[in-house]
Amino acid sequence: MKGTYLGELEELVLLHVGILYPEAYGVAVMDEIEKQAGRSLNISAVHSVLTRLEEKGYLKSKMSDPTEERGGRRKRIFLLTVAGKRALEDANELRNQLYNQIPKVALQSIVVGY
Repeated sequence: MKGTYLGELEELVLLHVGILYPEAYGVAVMDEIEKQAGRSLNISAVHSVLTRLEEKGYLKSKMSDPTEERGGRRKRIFLLTVAGKRALEDANELRNQLYNQIPKVALQSIVVGY
């Protein structure tokens, strides 16, 4: 298994694979990220991240049945693994722990032009 560090884009892609279950494939992930996160990505970047996450053991993929709408071509469908679920939970827990350590006054104070 490759390194287990989860980058920001990797986390975003993992989250969207979970959201799109059981129909998470490259174009759907790309479209959903733009819709929900407002980030425009090209399909090669999405495929690169999906491949990397599969190499890390956070995703598994399988080929769908051929569809008429795709001219008989199949889609590579991605699914979260136990390790992928755990990586998302760990990232969320760390983020929440850190956020909860910020003093309330720091979140109420706005520093302009610092």
